[in-house]
Amino acid sequence: MTLDLDGPEPLYEQIAAVLAARIADGTYPPRRRIPSEAQIVDEFGVSRPTARAAVQVLVERGLVQTVRGKGSFVVDNPPANP
Repeated sequence: MTLDLDGPEPLYEQIAAVLAARIADGTYPPRRRIPSEAQIVDEFGVSRPTARAAVQVLVERGLVQTVRGKGSFVVDNPPANP
């Protein structure tokens, strides 16, 4: 998916939507790590704060949990409609 740079939705929200869709379709299974902030920066061509904000959206929606020093992991039972 390409990001809509001129649209009204913030980039971090668009990235969070892509990652949430990957969680929903099983690309990132429960209890497994999602891409790191650095990997998100590389894949989407955004800044580190934007990548961090995208991950924070997923945390707030209850899809992932962040473990200090290890990364962010998909929760065991992610909500069906975050």
